[in-house]
Amino acid sequence: MMDLNLSAAAPTDLVMDTTEATFMADVIEASQTTPIIVDFWAPWCGPCKTLGPQLEAAVTAAKGAVKMVKLNVDEAQSIAGQLQIQSLPTVYAFWKGQPVDGFQGAIPPSEITDFIDRVIKASGGEAPSDTLNDAVEAAEEMLGMGEASDAAQTFAAILGEDPLHAAAYGGVVRAHIALGDLDQAEGLLNGAPIEISKSPELEAAHAQLELARQAADAGPVADLTAAVEADESNSQARFDLAQALYANGDAEGAVDHLLELFKRDREWNEDAAKTQLFTIFDALKPNDPVVLNGRRKLSSMIFA
Repeated sequence: MMDLNLSAAAPTDLVMDTTEATFMADVIEASQTTPIIVDFWAPWCGPCKTLGPQLEAAVTAAKGAVKMVKLNVDEAQSIAGQLQIQSLPTVYAFWKGQPVDGFQGAIPPSEITDFIDRVIKASGGEAPSDTLNDAVEAAEEMLGMGEASDAAQTFAAILGEDPLHAAAYGGVVRAHIALGDLDQAEGLLNGAPIEISKSPELEAAHAQLELARQAADAGPVADLTAAVEADESNSQARFDLAQALYANGDAEGAVDHLLELFKRDREWNEDAAKTQLFTIFDALKPNDPVVLNGRRKLSSMIFA
């Protein structure tokens, strides 16, 4: 079993607390050489408790290209007033003593990463996520070529750099699915960090895992095809044929039979055809022609 160390604890030299008395040194002066992210928070601010750790994880993943300072505005009202902090959480990035970027409110991890990237690039640095995204592409190529074990190792290494990299987390799950280690894949999904647990990448991995478990019980395509041809109204045989086709790599054929089943009896087995269609759509890439055509045909049936 692969052990993924997903601890996002920030080194003390990258993340620190500041006060009104030390703000000038910790932020204004320090930002002359390194971009400083300032997290304005308060103990009573609920969203601050979620955003803070996410920011720390993103700053840690940047490996010193940017640093983070936390300021409790309840104890620094003068600075909060000078910077016109009107709501919490508020985050500003300082470079060369001046604010260069910022945002208010809690935002998704992907947007936090984008924010960190912009700040680093504004200071003339190279965003670490660019390198990580290149590594994700390389791992995806490995997976596409059937090198699932190597892909899993690469995805895991990326997560070692950025524990909240949703594409890498979804990738390592899909690599284990490809290896046939479905229990390991399920364990990884169940243990995913809450910050990315609802991301599209992990939702797709969930769908692929569900389809992989179905594939283990799928019947012979030839026998099921014969059963459907013998009785086109046999909904169970058509549904089973769709599962078998997908298990054998024919996603388009599976979608076609599920659409036909939905057309004939959309409420069969508690909307099983539509549910299965959405599972397949989630498992495939959003721009896959099978998904685009399937969604269009399904919509035309629903709203006919």
